[in-house]
Amino acid sequence: MDFLSQQRQYGDPAPDDVEAQGASHSNGANYSSTEQGGSQNPGHTGDNITEHTGQNATDQTGGGEHIKFGDYRMKEPAKSSDLNEYEALDRFITSFDAERRASLASGMSKKRKPPKWWQFWKSDDSELESGAEPADVGKPPASWLETDIRTGLTSAQVEERRKRFGWNELVAEKENMFAKVLSYFQGPILYVMELAALLAVGLGDWIDFGVIIGILCLNAFVGFYQEKQAADVVASLKGDIAMRAHVVRNGREEQILARELVPGDIIIIQEGQTVPGDAQLICDYNRPQDFEQFKALRDEDKFGDAEEAKNNKEQKAKDQETENDDDYEGSIHFGDPLVACDQSAITGESLAVDKYMGDILYYTTGCKRGKAYAIMTTSAKYSFVGRTASLVQGAKDQGHFKAVMDSIGTSLLVLVMFWILVAWIGGFFHHLRIAEPGVQNLLHYTLVLLIIGVPVGLPVVTTTTLAVGAAYLAKQKAIVQKLTAIESLAGVNVLCSDKTGTLTANKLSIREPFVAEGQDVNWMMAVAALASSHNIASLDPIDKVIITTLKRYPKAREILRQGWVTDKFTPFDPVSKRITTECHLGNDKYICAKGAPRAIVNLANVSDEVRNMYNQKAREFALRGFRSLGVAYKKNDEPWVLLGLLSMFDPPREDTAQTIIEAAHLGVPVKMLTGDAIAIAKETCKMLGLGTKVYNSEKLIHSGLTGTVQHDLVQRADGFAEVFPEHKYQVVEMLQQRGSLTAMTGDGVNDAPSLKKADCGIAVEGSSEAAQAAADIVFLAPGLRTIILSIKTARQIFQRMKAYVQYRIALCLHLEIYLTTSMVIINETIRPDLIVFIALFADLATVAVAYDNAHVEPRPVEWQLKKIWVISVILGSLLAAGTWIIRATMFLRNGGIVQRFGSIQEVLFLEVALTENWLIFVTRGGQTWPSWQLVGAILGVDALATIFCLFGWLSGSGGGVMQTTPPTSFQNSHNGWTDIVTVVIIWAYSLGVLIFIAIVYLALNSFEWINNLGRKDRNKKDTQIENIIGHINKLAIEHEPDPKTGHDKFYIVEKTAVDEDEI
Repeated sequence: MDFLSQQRQYGDPAPDDVEAQGASHSNGANYSSTEQGGSQNPGHTGDNITEHTGQNATDQTGGGEHIKFGDYRMKEPAKSSDLNEYEALDRFITSFDAERRASLASGMSKKRKPPKWWQFWKSDDSELESGAEPADVGKPPASWLETDIRTGLTSAQVEERRKRFGWNELVAEKENMFAKVLSYFQGPILYVMELAALLAVGLGDWIDFGVIIGILCLNAFVGFYQEKQAADVVASLKGDIAMRAHVVRNGREEQILARELVPGDIIIIQEGQTVPGDAQLICDYNRPQDFEQFKALRDEDKFGDAEEAKNNKEQKAKDQETENDDDYEGSIHFGDPLVACDQSAITGESLAVDKYMGDILYYTTGCKRGKAYAIMTTSAKYSFVGRTASLVQGAKDQGHFKAVMDSIGTSLLVLVMFWILVAWIGGFFHHLRIAEPGVQNLLHYTLVLLIIGVPVGLPVVTTTTLAVGAAYLAKQKAIVQKLTAIESLAGVNVLCSDKTGTLTANKLSIREPFVAEGQDVNWMMAVAALASSHNIASLDPIDKVIITTLKRYPKAREILRQGWVTDKFTPFDPVSKRITTECHLGNDKYICAKGAPRAIVNLANVSDEVRNMYNQKAREFALRGFRSLGVAYKKNDEPWVLLGLLSMFDPPREDTAQTIIEAAHLGVPVKMLTGDAIAIAKETCKMLGLGTKVYNSEKLIHSGLTGTVQHDLVQRADGFAEVFPEHKYQVVEMLQQRGSLTAMTGDGVNDAPSLKKADCGIAVEGSSEAAQAAADIVFLAPGLRTIILSIKTARQIFQRMKAYVQYRIALCLHLEIYLTTSMVIINETIRPDLIVFIALFADLATVAVAYDNAHVEPRPVEWQLKKIWVISVILGSLLAAGTWIIRATMFLRNGGIVQRFGSIQEVLFLEVALTENWLIFVTRGGQTWPSWQLVGAILGVDALATIFCLFGWLSGSGGGVMQTTPPTSFQNSHNGWTDIVTVVIIWAYSLGVLIFIAIVYLALNSFEWINNLGRKDRNKKDTQIENIIGHINKLAIEHEPDPKTGHDKFYIVEKTAVDEDEI
């Protein structure tokens, strides 16, 4: 025996064991032979294992090796002082490169301290920060990545590593609570209020200053408390959709939350799961003995740094434009593919990518097939996806909602500046000074207009309404990932829904199959089961129903018990449209296949008569709404044999048809997107009452339809059949180009791009982690009814915000118009002490808007800012007219509205407070009764305002008399009190004003042109642009080398039309 043979590590296959070295390993197959036992390959490692555990770490059963988790404990690594000369040298060689890179990074990549503000002579890069972290801070030490797959990490190691790398999750930058609270005092509207507070200090109006600060603090407290309460509700449910991972720890397999992983953890990746973090593939799950080969290659640095290899390959491609670039060392693979991952969300590749030993798996990608061990190389924060996310972390997406709020705030600021200018001009004509004793001066007029000109509670009330709405949606099993998604969901006018599980019950059942002449149904069912995934932890719905149906076919189960061994499993892909399994029984090799009937028929060399019979039978199944799957097999070198067709049926949900009608009444047509054949899709549409304008998506995209014709077809369609993820994306894009707000449902990893593209991406119940990460809203309950119910709720939330915005603009305009005209005409205003309480009462009363009972609009909603401004201006003007009328009566000698005694200031204060508080009952609409919270808040504030009026609080000395022009003959009460009869009349008068305004409001909303004012066209059509884009899409660029010059020539050519199959 030569030297190398003697040094083979435990579990390595013998050099002459060709089967063990080259066998494909996927889908749960067992490939090891009895010649690979650890006891027959006694190397240094094997002796140590046996010595440490007291028994062999492998168990040979059925000719294979299986790791006994829990029988083996990881040996503590030896200290350098305990190693002999060559062992210490070997460790130095292994760790040298990593230590050298870390040393260079720590010496060259330190952060630099910025110079102090007074150090003008220093440049920004003059001094290195001593405590800076190295550039490769996310890379763990090399020793951390030497975990044994048999034992994994210990609990102590996990805790130690988590202290450095934190939790394995992508989270927003940790919020500073002080900064969070401070944010409630920031913004254009709040800055104006803070300016008013400073002005009050300058004028010595400490009451005004205190009340203004109280208003600001109240808004901050309410906003912070409500958002936290809502966030807690949503967070409690988010645990239901948290990503999970299978990990080896403390010598045994266990399932944990993915966020608990740390670098060096041994994880188990299998089909149907999302990769929980950047990880390096080790070996097939059923071939743990390959771990020794992985360690040997890793120690020889055969894998290298994945990123460095990629960069080297790109550089080589630039330097050498040769035809053999694919043979570059960076693309060398070791062994057979262990798993296949869908990286479409990261790279855009539509097909799954094979991954080999030593390859890197990326965080959030989906495993499509295979089962293997991998080792975590870093935490989520430092992963490929995490580093990309950190680049845009500072850009907070607040969407259209934030833009609308900023637009309203800016407009109100411009208006208040205009009214202040008008007041100053009027003051000059009244010979007012900028500042003098009393309240009749320009600075006091400015203070008054600043207080009432900006709605302090606007940002807080609208955000609180969204937060409370999100908490309510969470209770309905709809988790809102970002608050602005509520606004998008309320405005959705097209819902693209998948069929299985949303429109149907997701309860597949196999009906009576069609068996070919001379074939046995039990053999056909056994072949169908062989051509299925056997990973029972994450079975595809079709594979699951085929395997579970074997209960009805006991003879088929007997066939499967005869000792079959799977050699290779190839899952479904959109090119071949079939699933194949290579397996053997004894000395016979079989290839079993199931898939689309046409794809299976094409495998066999059959006559046209047989082919037509199969196609006809598939059509018959489809016309009955059944999905059909062809089944065939090939034995050794014999020709393919067709066994028959399986028919499956997924019944519609009982409530789906009624829900679709309800959605149509809400102005949200449902378009069905399904991977089923077109005949099945049409039959399902008939059952659901959707309409039968269903088209083949492949023909839609590639049949030559372009421009306006293509867009028209998408818009008119009731559904699309034979849909793949790329088709979903294109359908959404075309609908958006026509102005539609589109919601898209999805559940798989491949759906992530279309969920991101949609205005409101919806991850349905049971969806993958990748789909949930891409979606705006995640549903934990199945069915279309849940989605429609959420649309209704979103519209109610939107209606509350819209009613409040309209109400608050009208309030600002009311006092701006009245007070400015009063200052200009009669040189009078309401005292600042009372004005601040009017502003406070307005905010106190409307905080309860978030809990109001709102109605559901019968069509998709949008802000319609033009309509909001028109109606708000009219309502504000009517309120101002009502206040002018009550003020004008008090120019009479008997006091007009005042019956016995009273104060002008207090009468105006009560009338303004009552009419403004009650206006919310008008803008909210009369379709529903107001909530008890809203009624209680408003009545409480009204009672407080009445007490102010009765006892003359803050009315000023001597009843708050102001020198008006012309002078007022009415004499105020000496103490500012107002008699009870006058207060009752003011209440009655205010009620009359409210009724008149309500009639005007209803009349305005009855006009069609006002209802459509500011509404966007959801069916815009630009024929010229659409046709230009369509023609461009038909072009392609070809290039060929010029033999004379050696350079490439590029040509613009028309794409070749795709050959169309029969529908």
